[in-house]
Amino acid sequence: MAASGTTLVVYKAVFAALGVLMVGTLVYTCITDGSPFRTELLTPWMVATLVDFYVNVVAISTWVVYKEVNWISSAFWLVMLFCFGSAATCAYIVNKLFEITPSGPSQDPLDLLLLRQGNPPERKCYFVKIGRIVFSILGILMAALVTYTVITDGLPFRKDLLTPWMAATLVDFYINVFAISVWVVHKESTWISSVIWICLLICFGSITTCGYIVVQLLRVSYHDPIDHVLLNSHSKPVRRQPLAARRPPTMSPPAAKGLVPFASGT
Repeated sequence: MAASGTTLVVYKAVFAALGVLMVGTLVYTCITDGSPFRTELLTPWMVATLVDFYVNVVAISTWVVYKEVNWISSAFWLVMLFCFGSAATCAYIVNKLFEITPSGPSQDPLDLLLLRQGNPPERKCYFVKIGRIVFSILGILMAALVTYTVITDGLPFRKDLLTPWMAATLVDFYINVFAISVWVVHKESTWISSVIWICLLICFGSITTCGYIVVQLLRVSYHDPIDHVLLNSHSKPVRRQPLAARRPPTMSPPAAKGLVPFASGT
């Protein structure tokens, strides 16, 4: 219990600090550079960065909708995520972490954070199909947008692009990337694969997010529970066989046992 309790405290502290950092960044940028709702800020690379940011928000929002038990709370948090970005992401995670009570020292708090408490929704095969299609399309569109922006506006590694609001957007973006990376590290079975995926997330943003989600969806069957997508192989509960599969075999007829009765007259 002590180990899991310490891990829980660390997660709370980290995401609370990141949320405060993002709120402070937004307030400071508003004071020093004015409102972000100005057309001159919408350079090609700012537009590409915003699209990249909101594709990640879609991925996080999908998890939030799964976690919430009713549509009112889901709608509330979706509005918060799309309006306040990673500050809302951190607030949501910290809120859910405070609801967690580990049942034992072997219980990973991330398992409890990722999964929906209570009765999980029924898994339908079309959820997996839709997820594969939607995130494949989003990943392809993001890759096409980045390619188009590089061709039309050059590389993004230029000092003139780093305006105050671009810097704030990047902080916002990478806090969400950090949250997604926590899931990736929890999901992957080795540190090598975790490091590779995190490097790809840092370099390619939501393109990698969509690719990773599609890969995980392709690894599950239509009948697997949703926790097979969210958890690693060590955390997945053993799925019980259907009742019919667990019934003992029926008694064989006497002929099968070699107890064939003698025919009359022999």
